[in-house]
Amino acid sequence: MRQTQLDLLRLHMNPGIGRATLFKLYRHFGCFSTAANASSRAWQQAGISTDLHTTLLSPTAAAFRAMQRKIASQGIRMISYWDDDYPPLLKTIYDPPALLYLRGTLPTRDTFAIVGSRKATAGGLKLARDLAGKLATQGICIASGMARGVDSAAHQGAVDVQGTTIAVLGCGVDRIYPQENTRLYHQIIEQGAVISEHPPGTGPIARHFPGRNRIISGLARGVLIVEAAAGSGSLITADFALEQGRELFATPGAIHHPNSQGPHQLLKDGAHLVTDSNDILQALWPERLTARKPNRPSLPPPSAAQPPLNLDPPNLAVYQLLGENPLHHDEIARKCALTPMHLSAILLDLELRGVAKQLPGGHYIRGSLSAF
Repeated sequence: MRQTQLDLLRLHMNPGIGRATLFKLYRHFGCFSTAANASSRAWQQAGISTDLHTTLLSPTAAAFRAMQRKIASQGIRMISYWDDDYPPLLKTIYDPPALLYLRGTLPTRDTFAIVGSRKATAGGLKLARDLAGKLATQGICIASGMARGVDSAAHQGAVDVQGTTIAVLGCGVDRIYPQENTRLYHQIIEQGAVISEHPPGTGPIARHFPGRNRIISGLARGVLIVEAAAGSGSLITADFALEQGRELFATPGAIHHPNSQGPHQLLKDGAHLVTDSNDILQALWPERLTARKPNRPSLPPPSAAQPPLNLDPPNLAVYQLLGENPLHHDEIARKCALTPMHLSAILLDLELRGVAKQLPGGHYIRGSLSAF
């Protein structure tokens, strides 16, 4: 770790030295090493309370060394607002974080945020996962907050198709919250990044989450709300999106369901209506709708192609369902009324015949008919 980063870490570990103070210190001193070694009088001239200067020694040498070891052993990076690899869109918001802690690799591609209820319906979870997966296959990074419900489904949708995703945490990046997302947390690090403006070791404190929400929207060109009751934290993210000049999207739901109240109000207020991923692409990336996909021959619709010979009725039903658009194993099983075990055997048979092809994340498309 460079000396400047060590000094920045030492500053950030002190109680009372947060985003605003770090910006003041940098503006006045032009370097965190200079600021960390400046006198109390110099801090006062920078418009910072001398009381904060007296706390500079509060992290003991042992605590500071322990923090350095944790950062090194877990591959945690520190990115300040003044670094070249700081997310460019995030720099444009009113109150950007002065410092981000990061595990994984921060994607540089277009980013879209999907958030929603922690107590989402099965339909809402499926919609969030499907939309995230379809956007991820278009090279769009999915940002969310790794909370239960819609957030987790959105991350999982990107992971399913080997896409990129960013989780913004309301705790330190070394803390997994909620705990049941342990596997997802490590998948996100493999395919993207987890980030936080809070130092490692910070717990999931309620007051951190509104600030976390401004980062989610700040990273993205647009924000989609999938299910949110009145007063939901997801609506805070929507407010931040509007303040930051981001495009706001919402999905419709059952009229009388509590989780529909938030999105329906946003739609009344002018949010983009979303029923499939094309609605998002049309608003933000219309060129992706017409872009030709290289090295992927178009396939006929399921009803137009002649089926391979000698298929039993269940196998034929699965074959006819498959087409150019990827379908998840669970969706095929549901539509064909098959058990997962029976469907797996059928898909294997179709793959061996060359008329089905498995994609990452348990998705399938129709294969070539050349063998027949």
